[in-house]
Amino acid sequence: MDDEADEVEPDELEPEEDGEPIEPYVVVEISGLSVYTHHGVDEAERKVGQRLVFDVSFEVGSSDAILTDNVEDTVDYADAAQQILLAAQERSYRTLERVCSMVADRLMDRYEAESVSVRASKPEPPMPLSVEEVSVEVRKERPD
Repeated sequence: MDDEADEVEPDELEPEEDGEPIEPYVVVEISGLSVYTHHGVDEAERKVGQRLVFDVSFEVGSSDAILTDNVEDTVDYADAAQQILLAAQERSYRTLERVCSMVADRLMDRYEAESVSVRASKPEPPMPLSVEEVSVEVRKERPD
C-alpha cells in the first residue's frame, strides 16, 4: 500500500450547480480553549486573574488541502490555538468585547481569514448573583 495519499481531482470533489463548479470554503473551529487571563472591570479582578474559555471559528476561504490532503496546505490548529492564547494574554483589558476583538484581529491577519467569530466565556464571574457563566461574542468580516 502506498504511503502517499492519492491526490483527488477537482471534479471528483465538487458537484456542479448550473454547470459551474461549486467553490468550497473552509471554516476552522476551536472550541473550549481554556486560558488564564488578567482581564476585568476592576483592578482586583485584573490582578488576581481568572480563566476564560474561548470558542472561535474563522473562514479561510478555499484550502488546497481539500484537493491535496496535505497538512502543509491547511491551518495548523495548534498554531491557531497559540495565537488565541497570545492575543488573550498580551495585555489586560477591562471588557470581554475588547479581548474578543483583539483575538479576531490576530486571526484575520495571520490566516487572512474572511470572517472570524470569537466567543469568550467567563465561568463563575465575580458578581452578586449566582451565574454559571457570562460570555461575549464578536464577529468580524472583511469588507467586500
